[in-house]
Amino acid sequence: MLLFVEQCLNGLQVGLLLFLLAAGLTLVFGIMDLVNLAHGSLYMLGAYFAATFTAFTGSFLAGVALALGATLITGMAVEVIAMRRLYGRDHLDHVLGTFGLILFFNEIVRLVWGPEGRNLPLPAWLSKSIEILPGFPYSMYRLSIIVVSLAVALALYLVVMRTRFGMLVRAGASNREMVGALGVNIRLLYTFLFGVGAALAGLAGMMQAAILTAQIGMGENILILAFVVIIIGGIGSIRGAFIAALFVGFVDTVGRTFLPELLKLTLSPTAASTAAPALSSMLIYLLMAVVLVVRPSGLFPAAGR
Repeated sequence: MLLFVEQCLNGLQVGLLLFLLAAGLTLVFGIMDLVNLAHGSLYMLGAYFAATFTAFTGSFLAGVALALGATLITGMAVEVIAMRRLYGRDHLDHVLGTFGLILFFNEIVRLVWGPEGRNLPLPAWLSKSIEILPGFPYSMYRLSIIVVSLAVALALYLVVMRTRFGMLVRAGASNREMVGALGVNIRLLYTFLFGVGAALAGLAGMMQAAILTAQIGMGENILILAFVVIIIGGIGSIRGAFIAALFVGFVDTVGRTFLPELLKLTLSPTAASTAAPALSSMLIYLLMAVVLVVRPSGLFPAAGR
């Protein structure tokens, strides 16, 4: 029972990290109509920035704060220099252009930080475990990821749905020409929005870097899962991305943990341990296929889609 609770919490943590990555992607995709394959590169840069600034300042929190700012600025610069040329063009142009950015960022990271990965050390107060149930310790850092991600999700929802900035973002998604005609600087709005999406991706990368390692190409595999999340949740929908990310996180984590034991009932231990990871990954895409059959626009499609 405690193992199931632990894996549910791990699934929640994985799902919330996916949400941070998918939220920025779905905003850019749904509002700017831009397919951004380089979003995973911003996730990677966030991890490297955090490792560098933490080593420079000697403070984990200061390093993360500086890395968030650096990722935000990098995202805005990418939008001004590269992405702005792709608006209004065919999605194939978006794919080709942003794939080129993936190669560019991978080589930049290799030149600046070298081919080896970078570790992001945790402070002592995040490295310990906390007893959340009698006889059930849980990682303080993983718990902090859950809390911070939930806070970011709530803040993002309130900003998009309850503020003037969010109103302008939603209006720009519906009719950018009309919003521009009303005196709103739509270019500046899109630049800032892209930077916010980059910062969210960077935050997810920073959190993951402390669990694994910051390494070249780390955002490419997880980007596929982020696209799965926004397809399941509905393109342009923050609520849909949140719920879909939780589904994907739970299916992936619980499947990887318990599927080998279920397969051992019918297969040999070696065959079960070999087949389980592939089958658990397939469950995610099976979930996406089922959702698309039932609701082709996703669970919570944005208005107008």
